[in-house]
Amino acid sequence: MTEIEIGRGKRGRRAYAFDDIAVVPSRRTRDPKEVSIAWQIDAYRFELPFLAAPMDSVVSPATAIRIGELGGLGVLNLEGLWTRYEDPQPLLDEIAELPTEAATRRLQEIYAAPIKEELIGQRIKEVRDSGVVTAAALSPQRTAQFSKAVVDAGVDIFVIRGTTVSAEHVSGAAEPLNLKQFIYELDVPVIVGGCATYTAALHLMRTGAAGVLVGFGGGAAHTTRNVLGIRVPMATAVADVAAARRDYMDESGGRYVHVIADGGVGWSGDLPKAIACGADSVMMGSPLARATDAPGKGHHWGMEAVNEELPRGKKVDLGTVGTIEEVLTGPSHTPDGSMNFFGALRRAMATTGYSELKEFQRVEVTVADSQHMR
Repeated sequence: MTEIEIGRGKRGRRAYAFDDIAVVPSRRTRDPKEVSIAWQIDAYRFELPFLAAPMDSVVSPATAIRIGELGGLGVLNLEGLWTRYEDPQPLLDEIAELPTEAATRRLQEIYAAPIKEELIGQRIKEVRDSGVVTAAALSPQRTAQFSKAVVDAGVDIFVIRGTTVSAEHVSGAAEPLNLKQFIYELDVPVIVGGCATYTAALHLMRTGAAGVLVGFGGGAAHTTRNVLGIRVPMATAVADVAAARRDYMDESGGRYVHVIADGGVGWSGDLPKAIACGADSVMMGSPLARATDAPGKGHHWGMEAVNEELPRGKKVDLGTVGTIEEVLTGPSHTPDGSMNFFGALRRAMATTGYSELKEFQRVEVTVADSQHMR
């Protein structure tokens, strides 16, 4: 890829966000009813190719169950309110009322309560007993400490999620998590991330992960690029990681690792673009936070907002648009792309003549200045 000269001795690649690209229609169209958007990872098949982000404003045990019933995968945050408090509802109500300027300090106080191992098992069991696929997330820093409790509780899919996760973390203060050994010894599939480059993704794939999360601080509640100055626009990040998947398949003799776009999918039109760039599925936060039956009820925040030393996220007030079901599969009563995400994906695939997600990854895209694409 051609590099651009930033100044004498410094060059950089041009990278693209989902807003910078669009899917190109083809000569063939298809009946949307004949389009399959189903996705399978390991032994688990989902009618909707998405994971709900492990954020307290998005996923509770109840919403994880509802999302599973609708065909997706809700991922519980095992470092959040549901594993720190027996009844977090009063705190959720309080957070919703917090003014933006006071929210960060109060969130830090609320999340200072210790994680209770017995609540980890209890929350996972709530979801598992409903009969849906159970997924739960820990940060790399907490994985070794709590992984046994998670597996013993019967989780189906284990998610290790951080702002960025590498296969080669260097620390003189503590023994880092050996991802390859951890995944090898685990009896359940592991999804790990985030990553945003070809090289980082290739190393994560070599650990034995079933899927990798692609993204670095690109979500609606993130301020990482403002705080750290680090960001890779999502269209380029997904395409680069998809290229790593292709090369890893050749290297490993055909082992397929799923690419999951984590961040940047704020509106329904972003979803087909993520798949077109090579994603197998997406992880969504803010679209579901807008649901009337989401825990945050239109207010959205993540664990980055509660870091004691350097918060890299904030509470944002998104408002509400409809139920979780309406956000995912409609019907929609707004024209702005905030509802019926998977109806939009199905329609985009039909409009371009594709019937399967894997085929749709080959669709043509065009690049244009994002200011001229609205």
